[in-house]
Order: sequence, then C-alpha cells, then structure tokens
Amino acid sequence: MCLGMGLAYLGAFAHPEPHQLPVAIVGSGAQVQVLAQELHDKTGDALDVRTLPDRAAAEQALMTRDITGAYLPGSSSLLVATAGSDTSATATEKVFTAVAEQQGEPLHVTDVVPPAAGDPTGQGVFFLLVALSIGSYASVAALGAAGGALPMRIRALLVAGTSFVVSLIGTAFAGPVFHLVDHGLGGVWAMSWLYAAGILFLGTGLHTFLKRWTTLGVMVLFVMLNFTSSGGIFRPELQNGFFGSLHAFWNGAGFVEGVRSLVYFGGHDLARSVWTLVAWLGVALVVVIAAGVTERRRAAATVESVPAESVPAPRPTESELEAEEEEMEESVAV
Repeated sequence: MCLGMGLAYLGAFAHPEPHQLPVAIVGSGAQVQVLAQELHDKTGDALDVRTLPDRAAAEQALMTRDITGAYLPGSSSLLVATAGSDTSATATEKVFTAVAEQQGEPLHVTDVVPPAAGDPTGQGVFFLLVALSIGSYASVAALGAAGGALPMRIRALLVAGTSFVVSLIGTAFAGPVFHLVDHGLGGVWAMSWLYAAGILFLGTGLHTFLKRWTTLGVMVLFVMLNFTSSGGIFRPELQNGFFGSLHAFWNGAGFVEGVRSLVYFGGHDLARSVWTLVAWLGVALVVVIAAGVTERRRAAATVESVPAESVPAPRPTESELEAEEEEMEESVAV
C-alpha cells in the first residue's frame, strides 16, 4: 500500500507541467496571428494555442471547456473558468502574465465561470469524491468479511442499500452541509449513487476471487489510480500521459467532470460522464454475476466430494472461517 500510494500520488502530482494546455488569443489581424505563433514557438508542446475572433466566441469556448483561458491583447485581459479547474486557470494566468508584461501592461483576469461560494477553489467536488470512495470501499470490506457466507443475491441487496445510503451522505455533504453546489443537487445524488454502486458491486464481486486481497485491489482501483486521474486537483493537461489517459474513462473522472458539467457548464458533455459511470456499474454487475456462478459451482463441488455416509457433524464452513479471519484483516487494512 505504501509503495503503491507513493508511486501513484507522487507520479501524478509531484511535477505538474502544462502539456497541450488549450489557450486562445482573441482578435483578428496580423498582430493576433503573430502573437499566437510567437507563443507557440516559445512554449512548444506545453500550450495548444489557437485564435478566436471575438470575446463572445472566447466565452463560449470556455463554457464548452474547449480552452482553459482566452487572452485579449488590446486590453491585456485574460478570461478563465476556475470552476472547470482552478489549477489549470492558475497555470494559464502564469503564462499570460508574462505575455502582458512583455507588452508593458498588467494582466486583468476575469473569471467567466466561478465556482460556488461554498467551494471557492472548485476542489470541493474532488473531496466529495474522496468521501464517497472511502464510504464505498470500506463497505466492501465490511460486506466481504461479515457477509461472506451469505448468498450472493443477499449481498447484492445489501450492496444496493449501502450504495443508496452512501450517496445520500455524499449529497448531504454537497448541499445542505457544506454548500459545495448551489443547484442541481438531484443530479449530484444520481451520479453519487452510480459511482458508489459501481465500487460496491465491483468490490463485492471481486471478493469472491481475491479474498483477503480485495482491500488492496479496491485501493489500487479506486484510490491509487482513481483519485490521481480524476481531474479534481490537476486535469490531464497538467499531468503525464499515463494519468491523463486514465482520465478519459476512469469512474472518478466521470463523477468529477459530470458534477462540474451539471453545476457549472450547462450540462455540456454531461452525457459522456454519466455513460462512463453507467459502464463501470455494468462491468461491476457482470463481475457480481460471475462471482455468484463461481460460488454456486464451488458449493456444488464441495457437496459432491463428500460421501453421504461419511458426512461429519455440522461444523463451520471454510467460507465462514475465512470470513472471520478476513474481518479482522480487512478492518485493519481499511
């Protein structure tokens, strides 16, 4: 766990650098084209520099999250959308502060899409993700240890109920408790439930195959690779290629970007995030079904291997003994 957490967190967060950070120069004419070309030549692959005709087009590009910032040379103004990513907006501001200084004027920054008043840095959604994740994978350990001897259908019902409770807790944190979002709370709950259910069903299914290694398995999937690729702290344009590529399809990124799209960006690209969460839940349900079939086959094989005349007195089953041992191990791990 120590090795994995160190590699994941430091690998993802230790040296954030722009990589194809999408920015725009606003205006028309030779001066704008020359400035855009000069900026591209100086920064190389760090920036993806484009031009836009006017301020309205720049604001629209920020709302659709096609760019992280738009510079207006005539007024030395920079338009950003910190609700999309505070760190990306900060990186963009650093770039154009130097550009404005070369032109002999101070940079004026306008936040086109600011985050909610209760979440001034815009990173509260990431910590909501952390709360939902911990509630979900800790419940996996509890259900796996204490409920390991129960039939899979009973565990599946427990998972459904637990994911509902976890999602309600997360929604309470997001709304009335900490005011991380100021509207769209119903949609936040729906995505919270999809996210929590995906983790719980997948973890419960994996427990059949991984046993005592389940806690480590879900830590790798939903902490080490999940938090680091979610975009809650650094979006892909500030990360290396590995974590940036995970952002395209990992469930944590689906949740974080889905909430941002719903609350701040008018639902733009929301469907993609929701389908990401649905896909993870679908995979989890397949794993649960496979686990149920495997458990029934194991039970049938055990019964067939014991002759009827030599059936011993009732005693704890292997799964019950394992459950008792795993309950202590997984509780310590969590």
